[in-house]
Amino acid sequence: MNRLKSLGVIDEEILCAGWLHDIMDNTETSFDDLHAQFESEIAVLVSSISKDKSLPRKKREQAYVIQLKESSFNAKLIKLCDISASLSDLKNYEASKSKKLREVKQARYYINIIKNDLLSNHNYPKIQALLESANLIFIRYGQRCISLR
Repeated sequence: MNRLKSLGVIDEEILCAGWLHDIMDNTETSFDDLHAQFESEIAVLVSSISKDKSLPRKKREQAYVIQLKESSFNAKLIKLCDISASLSDLKNYEASKSKKLREVKQARYYINIIKNDLLSNHNYPKIQALLESANLIFIRYGQRCISLR
């Protein structure tokens, strides 16, 4: 949520969805639960960046990629901030180098899926800086930079 604010996001629904972005992935909270407690837009944003736990792992990932591609700009913005925070926290992450590398590769993959839509929206010029920061981490882990054009 702090990254969203640093980009200039002031919309309370987006900020709330940013705060709740992992709730469906990390708890038993369902779309219906979110919809009952929060506005419809918040539930839609959170669910659009949450994986479908009812699917087998391989199909879950395939469905998630399609879901990310088709998600709204605001959902992609939340996902970028989530990825950015995760990449920044890698140095404090108690995991093997290979696990960290898998995380970096997955983050790079997801950013490549959403970056064109993010870069085409000029309401948040600081998106570029988040992507540049991600590129520095990709380089540190021996990965290619993502194109920012």
